[in-house]
Amino acid sequence: MSSLPVIDWLYATPVSSGIRDLLWVVPTVQSVHILAIAVIFGSAVISDLRLAGVFATDEPVRGVVRRYYPWMRAALLLLLATGVVMAVGEPDRVLVNSVFWLKMALVVLAFGLAWRLRRPYLRPLATPQSAEPQPVRVLAWLSIALWCVVIICGRWIAYAI
Repeated sequence: MSSLPVIDWLYATPVSSGIRDLLWVVPTVQSVHILAIAVIFGSAVISDLRLAGVFATDEPVRGVVRRYYPWMRAALLLLLATGVVMAVGEPDRVLVNSVFWLKMALVVLAFGLAWRLRRPYLRPLATPQSAEPQPVRVLAWLSIALWCVVIICGRWIAYAI
């Protein structure tokens, strides 16, 4: 079964039409989406650099992770909400775009990695270590790279078919 009937149906819904027809909705939602990207990326980079052992080394990893993870989680929820609004508004452009689906897969991978790296420090009984083991350092750099690629894909959606 082709997804085109679903996309056509979604495009014809009053919600989708409203998103497209109200001139302020798309720019406002896109602006909030970009701000949420900045929050999640900034929070991820700061805590990943701490996990990599190159930033805020005078602070315990646990404190840095616990300070920034709630921001990451809240920004992810805001990204998902604004992303749904944008996808509903232009399903014919977004839902058939391979870069969009690559971005979605990378967001899941990046946030899954972020959660996995931070989970030991979010638990109440976790004991912070002064130096992170080498795999965590490498994975922290990978996390930063993944978030960078997510941002690039997000921008590239507008140019891909």
